[in-house]
Amino acid sequence: MMGQDRAARRRIWGWWFFDWASQPYATLLLTFVFSIYFAEVARNHFIAGGMAPAAAGARAQALWSGGLAVAGTVIALLAPVLGAVADNTGRRMLWIWIFSALYVLGAAGLWWLTPQSPALVQALVLFGIGLIGMEFTTIFTNALLPGLGPREEIGHISGAGYAFGYVGGVVSLLVMLGLFADNAAGLTLLGRPPAFGLDGAAREGTRFVGPLTAIWYALFMIPFFLWVREPRLPRRPFAIGATLAGLGALLASLRHRRSLAAWLASSMFSRDALNALYGLGGVFAGGVLGWSVIQSGIFGVISAVTAAFVSWLGGRADRRYGPKPVIVLCTLALIAVCVLVLGLSREALFGLPLGRTGADALFYLCGATIGGAGGALQAASRTMMVRHTTPERSAEAFGLYALSGKATAFLALASISLATSLSGSQNIGISPLVGMFILSLLLLGWVAVEGETE
Repeated sequence: MMGQDRAARRRIWGWWFFDWASQPYATLLLTFVFSIYFAEVARNHFIAGGMAPAAAGARAQALWSGGLAVAGTVIALLAPVLGAVADNTGRRMLWIWIFSALYVLGAAGLWWLTPQSPALVQALVLFGIGLIGMEFTTIFTNALLPGLGPREEIGHISGAGYAFGYVGGVVSLLVMLGLFADNAAGLTLLGRPPAFGLDGAAREGTRFVGPLTAIWYALFMIPFFLWVREPRLPRRPFAIGATLAGLGALLASLRHRRSLAAWLASSMFSRDALNALYGLGGVFAGGVLGWSVIQSGIFGVISAVTAAFVSWLGGRADRRYGPKPVIVLCTLALIAVCVLVLGLSREALFGLPLGRTGADALFYLCGATIGGAGGALQAASRTMMVRHTTPERSAEAFGLYALSGKATAFLALASISLATSLSGSQNIGISPLVGMFILSLLLLGWVAVEGETE
């Protein structure tokens, strides 16, 4: 990238800023702060209604996973259609603006989840709106990746983008923990009341995670909109018939494109399992290990720092060896983590005593592994998708890629919800993820190392 002109470098940096701007939705809301707060509020609400603590924790996890499943289903149904529309009309930036607005509105609305008489369903709806905005925006920003550099540099650009995004996640998490997120005493990690006069007793500091995520995104998307220009593609009027026909032809062609079909199926299982792991990690920590929001936030810092470093390292490995070996290694690491989580309790691992400190330390290690392997897996997966498309049809392809990432979202999260509800155990509820990661590895056997564009 050294020989690129200034405009090209700015375009890459602008594209990276989307990862920086959008990462807090995953870091602050989906994984480490809001999910913990939601689980805590829901669990206390169910206990107040007469449930036993373990059953209340399982009910909170089932409710959260059910909400994620509904949002995932909406994303799965609409993602490929929207991608095809963008390619056929030659417009992508318009959709980025539209879904960025949903991101901001959904995140900001989470402020209204109060500890007293909590509106749990309304909070899940708002969270789902913001999540849909983030996922759909990602489709169209990913579609810009093939035009950012030569083929041999795409892996490095993708990995560096994820690394930069995770650094943004760390910074936003430190801001949240140091200035806003309150503990049982109403104080932040720095031992002070929440900033801006927010009332810690009413959990206003922790509730500010939604507005902070919205403000962060709006602020740091400015470089993206200033520096990134979509490629010059033919502009055509919107025609739903032609769009759906083209999408249908693409889907029909999968029976002749073994590598692409296998890759979409493999990524379907791995990314669904990874998203479920992200979404439920905080709820698990709160319900099984009894962690507070601040403890989970520290866990998040460790995970995100590891993710930033390993994503950058994975990008370099991707450039040298290609994305497939990176994907295999990361998937094996995630399988190991899921197996460990199955047997982890407050003080033991599969019945072997660890003590509270040992259990906490092991889960911190699991978090670092999830962050690092998950970040590198997603970056390499994005590169592998580029190897299966062309710049002219990239939005459609990444829409199909988003569909593959959400097609079993209902199955994964519903299975977790069902397993948790039937067993009354949050540990057993995680078990479907092991099988999904193993299936993704088996399907990788049919994926061509160099991809398949035609």
